[in-house]
Amino acid sequence: MTSISRRNLLRAGAATGIGGLAGGMLGSGMLGSGMLGGAPALSAGRARPSLTHGVQSGDAGAHSAVVWTRADRPSRMWVQASRRPDFRGARLVRGPVLTPDTDLTGKVCLRGLPSGERVHYRVRVESLDRPGLLSEPLSGSLTTAPTRRQDISFVWTGDVVGQGWGIDPAYGGLRLFESMRSRRPDFLLHSGDTVYADGPLPESVTLPDGRPWRNLVTEEKSKVAETLREYRGQYAYNLLDDAYRTFAAEVAQVNQWDDHEVLNNWYPGEILDDDRYTEKRVDVLAGRAHRAYHEWVPIGSASGPVYRKLSYGPLLDVFVLDMRTFKDVNDQNTYADPRRGLLGARQREWLIHGLTTSRATWKVIANDLPLGLVVPDGPTAQEGVAQGDAGAPLGRELEFAQVLRAAHRHGVTGLVFLTADVHYTAAHHYDPARAAIGDFTPFWEFVSGPAHAGAFGPNALDATFGPEAVYVHAPPVANVSPAEGFQHFGEVSIDAGSKACTVHLRDREGVSLWSTTLPDPRGR
Repeated sequence: MTSISRRNLLRAGAATGIGGLAGGMLGSGMLGSGMLGGAPALSAGRARPSLTHGVQSGDAGAHSAVVWTRADRPSRMWVQASRRPDFRGARLVRGPVLTPDTDLTGKVCLRGLPSGERVHYRVRVESLDRPGLLSEPLSGSLTTAPTRRQDISFVWTGDVVGQGWGIDPAYGGLRLFESMRSRRPDFLLHSGDTVYADGPLPESVTLPDGRPWRNLVTEEKSKVAETLREYRGQYAYNLLDDAYRTFAAEVAQVNQWDDHEVLNNWYPGEILDDDRYTEKRVDVLAGRAHRAYHEWVPIGSASGPVYRKLSYGPLLDVFVLDMRTFKDVNDQNTYADPRRGLLGARQREWLIHGLTTSRATWKVIANDLPLGLVVPDGPTAQEGVAQGDAGAPLGRELEFAQVLRAAHRHGVTGLVFLTADVHYTAAHHYDPARAAIGDFTPFWEFVSGPAHAGAFGPNALDATFGPEAVYVHAPPVANVSPAEGFQHFGEVSIDAGSKACTVHLRDREGVSLWSTTLPDPRGR
């Protein structure tokens, strides 16, 4: 995090016109008055560009992180980064030109960051028509992953603005994000359904007690998303909420995608029978959704699969799965072909290799579909892993049996699955003593959500892998609104001294409903 020199700033500015304002550069690396305010160019009012949807960060590793923003017009993105909130010694990073081709969004990958520390960043955009004319800055912060043994804390949830429940300020908007922010986590693991592209918002919904729920509605949220513009509008909508936007500026994200980023329960090759859609080919819709996701989400890659591993020092590896891109058709899920499944051969091999070579104490598998809960898709088909009976693995259970068997035979310990998807919170313990197969090591799966959607559940458990529902918090009826509670997030804390992992399942206000502490699985 060395400061940028005056010479390097001038060199960077030569290509963009920003060098004309560099005369106020301070020796410490701070940008001088010409950049921060007081220059005539900065009082140009509407002629000056602006940032429209805040700032976000994601995939914060030990020495790098992605910073995201969006401008109101074509412009050049600039990011300052510093160890200090006053930005003394800040480093200036030149970003891309933001154009309509990416919906005026852009990302900068900050490199050379200090590990295991709080990093402060500040984003501006520069006019292309009037070089040197800068937007007002927006600031954010993130925590980088450690390389040594130190305390780690993170939160997870999923399912945002679903089942017709949008932003209503009278009910606190997306208030759960403020509750998560107050926990001061190192990062958010977003377990999918980051948006509901297939969930139009009505202007008003009458709650059971007669009170009105009044949604903030945009054009893109008034129908199912089909066009690229409509898919982009799903992400823009969530960032209209103050709590969501404040959280995104302060907590780095690790994002998965699931089904509602495209449409409910989709799989590759599907042809829709849904009168709401003029485009029936799901592959076409998924392509547009995938592009919007990579434009609007602070993920490191610009395209391609979203499965990846993030390491947090000797205590934690997080394996982020993509259980949608390679998914087979939703049928009765009773086939005996181990080549089919949710992950695909390459991702399955990647996961097995990653687990069996990981030296981290805890290996978190972020699965956007639960392992042992039955998730139907209509009267006969299955959406998830479980296929609904207690016998030996069939269908998609076969590939997870392979993963668990390989981990067991290599002596892998410390496996924890984290998921959302089913719109309630639960703790499931899996044990071969209760299972139809015996060659796996006992593990936990924790479920939490929704963040802001209709609450449902609980789902039936499939006994193939021997799950026990140790704790469940679900509503008494289906599609309970956020106003009535049953919104959830989970929190994981790993203690550097004992290596113990504590899991809390929390409600919308951050109150712990249930918790458990898992001791160091290696007994050290």
